[in-house]
Amino acid sequence: MKYVLGIDIGTSGTKTVLFDEKGNKIVSSTVEYDLIQLKNGWAEQQPEKWWQATKITIDNIIKSSKINVEDIKGIGIAGQMHGLVMVDKGGNVLRNAILWCDGRTSEECLEITEKIGKERLIEICANPALTGFTAGKILWVRKNEPHIYKKCYKILLPKDYIRYKLTGNFGTEPSDASGTNLFDINNMCWSKEILDKLDINIDLLPPIYKSIDNGGNITKKASEETGLSTNTIVCMGAGDNAAAAVGTGIVEKGKAFTTIGTSGVIFAYSDKVIIDKQCRVHTFCHAIPNTWAVMSCTLSAGMSLKWFRDNFCMSEKEVAKYLNKDSYEFINEGVKDISIGSENLIYLPYLMGERSPILDENARGVFFGLSAIHNKYHMLRAIMEGVTYSQKQCFELIKNMGIEIDEMYVCGGGAKSKIWRQMMSDIYSLDTVSIENEEGPALGVAILASVACGIYDNVNQACDKLVKLKDKISPIKENYEKYMKFYKIYENMYPILKDSFKQLSL
Repeated sequence: MKYVLGIDIGTSGTKTVLFDEKGNKIVSSTVEYDLIQLKNGWAEQQPEKWWQATKITIDNIIKSSKINVEDIKGIGIAGQMHGLVMVDKGGNVLRNAILWCDGRTSEECLEITEKIGKERLIEICANPALTGFTAGKILWVRKNEPHIYKKCYKILLPKDYIRYKLTGNFGTEPSDASGTNLFDINNMCWSKEILDKLDINIDLLPPIYKSIDNGGNITKKASEETGLSTNTIVCMGAGDNAAAAVGTGIVEKGKAFTTIGTSGVIFAYSDKVIIDKQCRVHTFCHAIPNTWAVMSCTLSAGMSLKWFRDNFCMSEKEVAKYLNKDSYEFINEGVKDISIGSENLIYLPYLMGERSPILDENARGVFFGLSAIHNKYHMLRAIMEGVTYSQKQCFELIKNMGIEIDEMYVCGGGAKSKIWRQMMSDIYSLDTVSIENEEGPALGVAILASVACGIYDNVNQACDKLVKLKDKISPIKENYEKYMKFYKIYENMYPILKDSFKQLSL
């Protein structure tokens, strides 16, 4: 039997999953780590923590599965997008990675827009200069930490750093590169025009390959550190959302998925470049050659629920630990009896500012309508509803761009909650479909790896064989009507609070 590994370098942890050639999950392992928040709105992590988590999870899998490591033919890596990793000539990390949810680069984004021109920037890379993207982070380091910038030999994205640690090779691929503000989405290469105008040496950026390309074999050093065979190849992989799309079978027209992880994303397949000129959603490359995706991003989706759980649900966490259960099971149990609308409580999920659809790094989280009747389960349900209202806004926007969405596939931690899934179906007024294998990004890059090492001929063929549907939840009409009353209030709240958010940030 042949096997492949899927590694997902996430914001809250690294998950590694072993699959057989039929797509069956054999065993998985996860190691969590924390955000480093030195200032309000900043978010960093130590890339070494990702590497340590990768080594630990691989070691756990090899030991628990007891398979012959020579039977692991390929590895695929998915990763949180946009993060800035800077290394010197020896491949040593020069500073903490600045992450996708970091909002410090407002001034740098203005500089990029002025130098390139807003319309021209969108023509080249399909997106405006945003604080979450990589280009602004590069300029911030150059301005504020010139000693670091001077030492920089290569700029990498999170997953590409881990692939470098495994193979010794630098490289990236279009699905991740297209989230940097430096990539020409039409010509599939780094934009010389943008780099020249920003005075960034193209040699700082890694070469670009296809997501399914072989990125190199496991080095002898990495073999010693992980236990993997030097005969195992590592494919180029994909950004986490493109990987999740492959892992849920979003590889043809009419298909889209919603994932509720740390962020909340709607990802819709497109066979051509389609751009929202108001830049409320993003256009990126897909992991399948010569295809694209329109994608929204709510920065604090599952993060909102995790933040509340970690700060106000200590009893649920303690009981869950004692019973060896997931604390979210107890949260769902407490939420299930709370009525739609959470007794007139509405949540805005802007803990880290917001990207889609409002593009405002100054926005912050709000509970609106809080009264003495509410307990923590009202607040938890309001969080779920508020995150889903944000997805609804993006869903309507994507449809209005002319993109067909016939069914909504769901993945991520939020998809494990039947309450949250029914909520999505009701608010979208659309069937939601879950996948038998819930590993999303890890399965997606395992599929890419299975193509790279020759188990399958192409991604579509592999998805047909490996992605299996689990169940479908249909919307309840009367629930939709109830939700829309609160959704209309939700839509009106940000425009009212926009100026107040800005004043608060000064």
